[in-house]
Amino acid sequence: MIPAKRIHTVEEYYFSRKLREVRGLVAAGKPIVNLGIGSPDLQPPAVVVNALEASLHDETAHKYQSYQGIPALRKAIADFYKRNYNVALDADTEVLPLMGSKEGIMHISMAYLDEGDEVLIANPSYPTYTSVTKLLGAIPNYYNLDANNNWLPNLEELSKRDLTKVKLMWVNYPHMPTGAKATSTFFEKLIAFAKKHQILIINDNPYSFILNDAPMSILSIDGAKEVTLELNSLSKSFNMAGWRTGMVMGKAEHIQHVLKVKSNMDSGMFYGIQKGAIKALESSKDWFAELNKIYEKRRKLIWELATKLHCEFDTETAGMFVWAKLPADNQLTSEAFIDKLLYEKDVFITPGSIFGTQGEGYVRFSLCVTEEKIKEVIQRI
Repeated sequence: MIPAKRIHTVEEYYFSRKLREVRGLVAAGKPIVNLGIGSPDLQPPAVVVNALEASLHDETAHKYQSYQGIPALRKAIADFYKRNYNVALDADTEVLPLMGSKEGIMHISMAYLDEGDEVLIANPSYPTYTSVTKLLGAIPNYYNLDANNNWLPNLEELSKRDLTKVKLMWVNYPHMPTGAKATSTFFEKLIAFAKKHQILIINDNPYSFILNDAPMSILSIDGAKEVTLELNSLSKSFNMAGWRTGMVMGKAEHIQHVLKVKSNMDSGMFYGIQKGAIKALESSKDWFAELNKIYEKRRKLIWELATKLHCEFDTETAGMFVWAKLPADNQLTSEAFIDKLLYEKDVFITPGSIFGTQGEGYVRFSLCVTEEKIKEVIQRI
């Protein structure tokens, strides 16, 4: 059987392929320490697990659920946004729970893109923005980010391009993989840019509570709802990556378009997961304070490790990664550099090149590893 042509527009996700290799080394007895992926190793709040367990005997627990999630979950999301971002949302029309924000990337793209449409995608950025665009027959229109502009897009330069075919623009702040933070001033300019060129902006915002003193939503900016959607997730903020619980927020009309796609793709989120998510969203700021104490200690150790590898890094970043520039005298590509570490020191880190050509010459360290393991890696180096 011949597969669809679209399957040839993408490759297997890097981590899917590379982690098979890492697992093979572990199976062969190698003491690999994985500093590559951002899968939280800490536990969710205890009340979250308790809520899931308690829900299993509810009368409706094992039935099909609403495509829009139960009303209590949508209200919890709206309350969370009001409390933490000062964003007012109508829980009935401007909030849509998702089975992880990654599915939202596909649903939004399917709702808005026709074959031949263009999508503004940062270089470097999360590879899924590109792969979903290609799978739908749309065209990635890349814009470069670099350290000189704090990994923010140059909107004046972008405005000089022919943007007549551009329908969507993906942004992601705090930025993955670099950890760069956006400002309200930048978001104001971005919204003006979107209105001028009639582009729908989607801010992918799963890292705003990790090592960040000032969490921000693009929806807090005046006029943002007209031209923006925001994705968010419980994966990083509440150590619930495997629960696959996210959400998209924005103008009711935009949400309705996304719902039309989503309702044809699944049959609702499991009830118990929704009940647990509600408890997570009700957490106080004390939860984030305690979580960040752990990540702060780990990050200092990663900085020590990066320094021993003669890498340069910015200390004013957010998120659960450290983005580091390879030594000036390094002659290896990012992938060759990380492979050398993997096979000589039994340490796996992520090459910056998988996030785009602008990531070449950089590597990314994850904070999702215990202090003891990071210290062990430092000793190996």
